[in-house]
Amino acid sequence: MRRIAVLGSTGSIGVQTLDVVRQHSDKLQVVALGAGTRAAELLAQAREFNVRHLAMGDVSLRDSAIAADLQQQTCPSPTSVSSLVGALSLPTHGSLGFGADAVVDLVRLPEVDVVVNALVGAAGLKASYETLRAGKVLALANKESLVVGGDLIMPLAARVDAARRAAGASPAAGPAGALMPIDSEHGAIYQCLLGENAREVSRLWVTASGGPFRGRTKDDLREITPAQALAHPTWNMGAKISIDSSTLMNKGLEVIEAHHLFNMPYERISVVVQPQSAIHSMVEYTDGSVKAHLGTTDMRIPIQFALSYPDRWDAPVTPVDFTKLGHLDFAPADTNTFRCLALSRAAGERGGTLPCVLNAANEVAVAAFLSQQGSYLGIAECVEAVMDAHEAGGGGGVQRVESIDQLLEIDAWAREVAAGMVR
Repeated sequence: MRRIAVLGSTGSIGVQTLDVVRQHSDKLQVVALGAGTRAAELLAQAREFNVRHLAMGDVSLRDSAIAADLQQQTCPSPTSVSSLVGALSLPTHGSLGFGADAVVDLVRLPEVDVVVNALVGAAGLKASYETLRAGKVLALANKESLVVGGDLIMPLAARVDAARRAAGASPAAGPAGALMPIDSEHGAIYQCLLGENAREVSRLWVTASGGPFRGRTKDDLREITPAQALAHPTWNMGAKISIDSSTLMNKGLEVIEAHHLFNMPYERISVVVQPQSAIHSMVEYTDGSVKAHLGTTDMRIPIQFALSYPDRWDAPVTPVDFTKLGHLDFAPADTNTFRCLALSRAAGERGGTLPCVLNAANEVAVAAFLSQQGSYLGIAECVEAVMDAHEAGGGGGVQRVESIDQLLEIDAWAREVAAGMVR
């Protein structure tokens, strides 16, 4: 039985993770849940899966009406606040916390084996860092952990891998599995590399659907609304990721992730548009052979593999029917119209703290667009302006990544600057 903590449990990836648990309840047990603001949904999940360790990122919910229901779930026996506080100090009862640190604290629980980090944005970086510091397996859906802190996360993952091998907790062959990517592209590459010699890999092909605006020009995109940008043609995702997909920022972040995850130089990572989203990514080898991972466009497949590795369990969704697939199309990505992809690659190649600035500025610009305070094309313009400011010495200039605190300071600087550049 693998005991898991799900951070971001009420979001798209978190909800689908819990569905995988429903289908494999004989192999998976949820022991901790963390969410941001959706307290009622968190409570419903906790009741269904009988979870006693809960955390809400929104501190203001501590005194809300639903907090009492959350307390009752984590520690059902006390009848007063004073007895509740006393009971929560006992190891036989659960725990309930509020604030970002309380969500992160869940990863350190001794009963947690695997942490599914589905937090959105830079908030997930600390959770990933502390998961690996605690020696736990990290099932990673939070892109920013590697985009912003890959230089910190990957050495930690290597240490946990070594410890797992030494303890006999890793598979007899293949990766030790300390860091399992959840997203479809990196999960696909991970599987295409299994059993292969890494020295014989010549190229990673990261596939993109092209988003809802594939084939459009910049002029076509000047009056785009949030509703239009949220209408992804093949994937059902959260709002922020959907916008990133439409601008191809999501693909740019995935290129940076792939660089860190698979220790691959940027010149050997290519993006190709595959509109049907049937091919989730490919690995090209030195002899010209190419391995492609194909499957249904459903995130439960990579989620389940991240939790089942090195085993494969019964499919959580109906497998793809190749007799009905029809055709597969490929096209180059338009980096002129979708500037965010080029900006991401430039940030990754420069390295250091520049990807942190890229990510922070993008989060601010996307939030402004979703609230109709900024324009669609203004997202890339804002990101580029903040990157230029950092390279010119703003925020201390581009630096080598050395600590979480350093990244948090750079992140805060970039957000402040970006807020003034939203257009």
